[in-house]
Amino acid sequence: MTSADLPDGADAGLLSPVRAGSAAEAATGDRAFLQAMLDAEAALTRAQARLGLAPASAAAAVTRAADAAAFDVRDLALRARSGGNPVIPLVACLRAAAGPAAADHVHQGATSQDILDTAAMLVARRTAEHLLADLDRTTGALAGLAGTHRATPMPGRTLTQHAVPTTFGLKAAGWYRLAGGARQRLAAVRDGLPAQLGGAAGTLASFAEQSGQEAALALPAAYAEETGLAEPVLPWHTLRAPVADLGAALAHTTGALGKFAADVLVMARTEIGEVRDEAGGGSSAMPHKNNPVNATLIAAAARQVPNLASVLMGSLVAEDERPAGSWHAEWQTLREALRLTGGAAACAVALSGGLRPDTGRMRDGLALTRGLIASERVAAALAPHVGQGAARALVTEAAAVAGATLVESLRQRPELADVPAEVWDDLGDPARYLGCAPRLVDRALAARDLDGPRDAQGAS
Repeated sequence: MTSADLPDGADAGLLSPVRAGSAAEAATGDRAFLQAMLDAEAALTRAQARLGLAPASAAAAVTRAADAAAFDVRDLALRARSGGNPVIPLVACLRAAAGPAAADHVHQGATSQDILDTAAMLVARRTAEHLLADLDRTTGALAGLAGTHRATPMPGRTLTQHAVPTTFGLKAAGWYRLAGGARQRLAAVRDGLPAQLGGAAGTLASFAEQSGQEAALALPAAYAEETGLAEPVLPWHTLRAPVADLGAALAHTTGALGKFAADVLVMARTEIGEVRDEAGGGSSAMPHKNNPVNATLIAAAARQVPNLASVLMGSLVAEDERPAGSWHAEWQTLREALRLTGGAAACAVALSGGLRPDTGRMRDGLALTRGLIASERVAAALAPHVGQGAARALVTEAAAVAGATLVESLRQRPELADVPAEVWDDLGDPARYLGCAPRLVDRALAARDLDGPRDAQGAS
């Protein structure tokens, strides 16, 4: 496809490479939303037929006609301007496509928001399936890294500076826990995404007038079953918790993956070089570069989705029985949040699977401060010989000696002459000050509170 084939205003993802070509992009496109709206309309007619409120032949005819390929998406979009939403022109087109015998049973008793909200939930659920599959693959890869490198020493950093040693496995275990927790939260939200059915003002009045209150009250459950969505307790036209919860889960997911990406971006710096992204990208001008592109795109998404989620949260403040503006603000916002999160999840699969730690550079990094990275341990080990206060003072003085390592400087102090040689040898290796890091990795991988892969090979 060339640029000439795209209509003016079309968005091919040129400025959003994180979602371009992803499964989430396809699942949230205009055609996908149109198909979801058609699915919602057909499900309503089928639900009414199940309860004897419409002929089975009408349900079959509407279902056959509900094929997005037969409708002009651009025409519907342009015609939507007059009524403020695309369902109004779609209903007219679907009635014509279903034929005269079924036309009266298209959209019978429903309001536009019933259809568009249900369609949005269908799109969200379908997109979430791709997201969850990618999160499964990512957590499996991260669990593998954590298990393999449970005791691989590297510098721990606080406030950008070397603190005390840690292990690469513990960092990876943290990424695994965050991604697994996000997966669990998103799965719970997906399972609760509800259909929407309330009629003009959320009272089911039209359905009750046509078929009686008992049939009207039974219809939402049948409708939800036909769509595959959860049954709503109440119509939620202005009770926007499902959308707000979904937005929060998407923001949480990109944030969790963003932490993984942020660490990789630091560790992949040329002067640090502790990891390399095998799926990285090059530069248009500098052939020596291996840019951590996947981490970059995840970080970009993680900075955008929380802002989108705030719009969805703001829609909770919806007036009356049908909102003006706040509901309309959700549509594109939700689509973009789904797309960005889906793209970030796809990038996380590539990043976690292609991440290559350089254990030599990690160990070399431990020596950059001449042993000061283990100064906490050294002071504690010397305290029995000279007292706690004196030990801290001696370590502080030795840290200022240029050129020599911390242990070399301290060994020259006459106050420490009685410290055995084997103690000095042990204190000279920062990699021996890992605390409980390897066992914490084991605990993270053994915990049973997260869904999905758990052991070092990524098996459930």
